[in-house]
Amino acid sequence: MRYPKLRELREAIKALIKGPYTSDYPNKPHIPFERFRGRPYFHEEDCVGCGACAQVCPAKAIEFEDLVHDGIAKRKFTFRWDVCIACGQCQANCLTEKGIVLSQEFDLASTEGRLDMKQEIEKEFIVCECCGEPVVPFDQYAWVAKKLGPLVFSSSSVMLFYLRALDLSAKQRISPAKVSESARADRIKILCPRCRREAVLKS
Repeated sequence: MRYPKLRELREAIKALIKGPYTSDYPNKPHIPFERFRGRPYFHEEDCVGCGACAQVCPAKAIEFEDLVHDGIAKRKFTFRWDVCIACGQCQANCLTEKGIVLSQEFDLASTEGRLDMKQEIEKEFIVCECCGEPVVPFDQYAWVAKKLGPLVFSSSSVMLFYLRALDLSAKQRISPAKVSESARADRIKILCPRCRREAVLKS
């Protein structure tokens, strides 16, 4: 018969005095440590819709789709929690650092289908005033304008957006049809890169 080693006896005595090593979960909720990487959540008020999180996600858990209907554009984000590996790349590369944040939630068990384990948000999109193609999310333009400060007037598109946001410029409805020839005045519009390049070359 082999007798227990001194180390094993010491651990057994400690367990008798201090109680079991295992926690009382689920009767007593487990509180993860502060830097635990759990289920991520979009914070819609802080997200600018830039899509950086989807670009850096190694598991492709974040997807976005740009939708245009009757001159109104939106970017729809879908976060698949069943695919997420909680690596934290989305939070680390977030433009505002608060648009998507990892929580301390670790229990993802669900009786629902996998396709229901997701979060969806939509962001208003600014479209080109010549061709109607999506340019940039509204909140991202506002964030850039705020970051630029006085330098906002160095870009005609950002300047025009900034003035319209302050109701200091007329808000024109987007024309769905692209004009045949770009005029010099088209440079003072919110344009996509292709139309801006064409307006500069032909004016």
